[in-house]
Amino acid sequence: MRVIVVGGGVVGTMHAWQAVERGHEVVQIEREAEARGASLRNFGQIWVSGRAGGEELDTALRARELWERIGAEVPGLGFRANGSLTPVRTPRELAVAEAALARPDAAARGYRLLTAAEAREINPALRGAFEAALWCERDAAVEPRTAQLHLREALRTRAAGRYTFLAGREVREVVGHGAVRDDHGDVHRGDAVVLATGAWLSGLVRELVPDLPVRRVRLQMMQTDPLGEPLTTSVADADSFRYYPAYRSPALDALNAEQEQAPIAAEHKMQLLMVQRRDGGLTIGDTHEYEHPFAFDTLEDPYEHVAAVVESFLGRPLPRIRHRWAGVYAQCTDTTRVVHRQQVADGVWLVTGPGGRGMTCSPAIAETTANELGW
Repeated sequence: MRVIVVGGGVVGTMHAWQAVERGHEVVQIEREAEARGASLRNFGQIWVSGRAGGEELDTALRARELWERIGAEVPGLGFRANGSLTPVRTPRELAVAEAALARPDAAARGYRLLTAAEAREINPALRGAFEAALWCERDAAVEPRTAQLHLREALRTRAAGRYTFLAGREVREVVGHGAVRDDHGDVHRGDAVVLATGAWLSGLVRELVPDLPVRRVRLQMMQTDPLGEPLTTSVADADSFRYYPAYRSPALDALNAEQEQAPIAAEHKMQLLMVQRRDGGLTIGDTHEYEHPFAFDTLEDPYEHVAAVVESFLGRPLPRIRHRWAGVYAQCTDTTRVVHRQQVADGVWLVTGPGGRGMTCSPAIAETTANELGW
């Protein structure tokens, strides 16, 4: 079988990986010289802890298994089973963590409630004040800015001539069963075409699906100079309880009703997520903007807020901020859906809209596509 994958981000690359693993020939086409979208602009978290139960959690757990397996084969991914800690400071926040522990799937997630001292044994860099922390053993991380490069190199090595990456080509038109034409005029024919175009929902995607039930979400993030010591886990704050569906409970309702977010956090729909990169720097965010058109500039107030939250957990000043950026991802408007997967033409499927779950769930999303298409 010959598979055409349109899109060089993590979802597209994982579809290429699945096809190559199953013995097929793959041509992967990317409109930029390298992928530049959400796949590179995220935390690199394999984030099981906050996922909704049912299909979403099953997908995340399966993806976590696949990431670990692929990480063993491709060391350049920087896969590490670092887990996550969410420190809590108030009785209302603690009650939400305790409610999470009462979920029937808490053990599958690796949830445990730790004292502050126990949390510092796992992550000594957390020297600030907090009362307890929710530990999620199943969370992990990879290096988002280099993951696709290492995956593609591994595909070239293992596929023995069955994998081709074509950069700087925008696919413009479907021209027959499993066939697309790019902006160079070249036609690429296969038994199947997968459009994994991320947040690029204009052009061909809009022509094929004018009423696509997917929206775009913009976020702001930053990265620091090296911390100078290990941050051994990913770190979230209690505002993440308000954002992730796994924490929905009467205790969360009480938190939302009785403990207001900081005004800046509420205005920009913020939570703290933080991961240490292999060079020692910290990736920190994030905000959420849903109304179009998005601003073209980044705002400083959210950065100042999230930096203060981080410093309060670390008990020390942040290293110098080295990069600030904005990113956009695609999210199903029905946020209970893991991804939008649709046949849009003869032999052509669109796979998009995983939202903030793209990095986490991409291996399992691609595996499901491969199974459903009979690869």
